[in-house]
Amino acid sequence: MQVGVARRRTARTVTRWLVVVGVLAAVLVVLVGFAFAGSDARLAEGVEVAGVDVSGLTTREARALLESRAEKVARVPIVFTVGEEQFPIKASSLGVKADWRAALDTAAREGQGFGPVRGFKRLQTRLFGAEISPPVQAYTSALDYKLGRMADDVDRRHVEAKLVRRGLSIVVVPGQTGLRLDREAAADAIVRALATFERGAQVPLPVRVDPVEVTAAELGPAARGARTALSDPVRLTYGPTRWKLPRWRIAKLLSPPKDGETTLAIEGNDAEAWFAQLKKTVERPPVDATFAVGSGQVRIIPGKEGLELNVPATAKALLAAATRPANRTAELVLDTAEPDRTTGEAQAMGIERRLGTYSTLNAGTSDRITNLRRAVDLLHGALVRPGGTFSLNDRVGERTVERGFRSAPVIIQDEYEEAVGGGVSQVATTVFNAAWESGVKILERNPHSLYISRYQLGRDATVNYPDLDLKFLNDTPSWIFVAGSWDAAGITVSLYGGGPERRVVSSAGTMRITGPPRVRRTPDPTLEKGKTVVEEEGSPSSATSVDRTVYAADGSVLHDETWNTSYRGEYRVIRVGTKPKPAPKPKPAEKKKPGETPVETTEQPPAAADEPVPTPTQP
Repeated sequence: MQVGVARRRTARTVTRWLVVVGVLAAVLVVLVGFAFAGSDARLAEGVEVAGVDVSGLTTREARALLESRAEKVARVPIVFTVGEEQFPIKASSLGVKADWRAALDTAAREGQGFGPVRGFKRLQTRLFGAEISPPVQAYTSALDYKLGRMADDVDRRHVEAKLVRRGLSIVVVPGQTGLRLDREAAADAIVRALATFERGAQVPLPVRVDPVEVTAAELGPAARGARTALSDPVRLTYGPTRWKLPRWRIAKLLSPPKDGETTLAIEGNDAEAWFAQLKKTVERPPVDATFAVGSGQVRIIPGKEGLELNVPATAKALLAAATRPANRTAELVLDTAEPDRTTGEAQAMGIERRLGTYSTLNAGTSDRITNLRRAVDLLHGALVRPGGTFSLNDRVGERTVERGFRSAPVIIQDEYEEAVGGGVSQVATTVFNAAWESGVKILERNPHSLYISRYQLGRDATVNYPDLDLKFLNDTPSWIFVAGSWDAAGITVSLYGGGPERRVVSSAGTMRITGPPRVRRTPDPTLEKGKTVVEEEGSPSSATSVDRTVYAADGSVLHDETWNTSYRGEYRVIRVGTKPKPAPKPKPAEKKKPGETPVETTEQPPAAADEPVPTPTQP
């Protein structure tokens, strides 16, 4: 019983002592913390920013110190190296700046806290130190530009292994690795180095190897194939025809591996030129089905298939034969070329008969007639789908000397002048009347400004590229074939097509005088004042109307039209004299008889003619 009581007393004693020791230790720790706490207005001992000891300084003092040192080294270059290349760079040239405020805020947190806690943090910093690296910024565009210039000097692109032909021999040239500046890592290294205060030591920049894509070993099979290809001639056949390709020809056609490939090919400029020549020998162009017309009848000329050289397939067969040690013969590959318009397609177009035709006679100079015939040749063969529009300007095109047209009379601003393509309006007149007689819808027609008597009254048409056109609509269910022809007498245009027949009824109008000739007076210094001469009689302005009614096969009216045309008159040209009249000659004095008194008289000039003197005019 007494033993148990003693044990409890001993345990209580030990506990009391432990509490006492703990309290004393806590007090000691607090005292130590307070001893090293120092002032939170100053940076802790052992703190370095960018390698500069700022222990015991206020943040303002530390910032002034750091900015001062940074300013001193900002224009002092660091030499960066890549192999033997050296690149001196200043921090100021790239706008490299450290954020000292942020760095010092971080440094201040190393020694902050409440009382003892701050003391122990500062004790730790004193014993183990704290190195703060400031955030750094730079001008990105300036840095990228500098890296690009450095890369231009440093980068060395790899060289691929390749096959080289020397005469008829093949040599394998090994590749070489290249070298490239690691721009991302180099940028980081440059900015970090320039942000420090260290100067003098050279800083190597990282590079990376630019490896070859194809090695000499990988070109081995191609080299063996090329040597076999150049060992003997190759024969190319098509039916009974044979072509022998000597070794030098094969050497020109053979293309070594390139762009990372490891296989041979038949290609390149020499191969293209050779195949182009071969095409001229073996190809046969297809022939479109077309239409032969005459005497109102239509006949389809069947289309023909053509032959077209299959260059890729022939090149492949030729390469296979060349790289074989035996059986060095290749078959030429020709494909069938279909015509753009087959015979069946021509038959389906429904062009069966002549819809309408019209002719006009030759007139004017030989150059004008040349223009007529050139335009008719270009016109012939035009095809207009159902619902489609025919345009004379689109079909004939611009009238230029280069396209075979000549200078001939044209009407410009109501007067006859010379221009390239003169006379094509007669072709327009002929097409207009062919469309008129065919009963199709006419979309655009422009009459001449002056009346031309050789054309049917009120049914002339003029064109001028590209603004004045002649157009008609194919409002039939079949295609329309426009046929043009010429002979010694004149030109003829006919429209061929199909569908239900139409009947055209035309009513010719009469010419109505709408005004007198316009007068143009021109001074004539050779004609005396007061005299006039009619140089050209001119013609009055006039107008006319013509009617066209187009009936369908069932008698219904498809088109009921009245075409009104006005013509401006040609000028009546009158020459007006401007030459001064001659002074009258003085009358000789009469001898006076003795005793006579002289009588004064005045001679009057003869009266000027009141009526103009007419002269012949040119029609």
